[in-house]
Amino acid sequence: MTLPYFFIVALTYLTIGFAAAIFIFYILKRNVPGKFIGALVVGCIGSFLGGFVYQSFSDIFNRLADFNDVNIYAAVFASILLIWFLSKLSSS
Repeated sequence: MTLPYFFIVALTYLTIGFAAAIFIFYILKRNVPGKFIGALVVGCIGSFLGGFVYQSFSDIFNRLADFNDVNIYAAVFASILLIWFLSKLSSS
């Protein structure tokens, strides 16, 4: 495990958070505090949080697909869940 390995993993998580922000803000057109930047920050945090959950419970997620040693399902789920939660907070 070298620095480029961790860089690639972090870049993968950031890309998933970016894609989740685009999905929630532009495709679903949810009202999110901070507009797109708020969705992007929360999406990236959610993506890294999903990765942490995956690392903590990796035996459960071993059957899910991996991409660049990142479980993309956990990262996508957590980033979209956090952005959705943020949009619910802003609408109430």
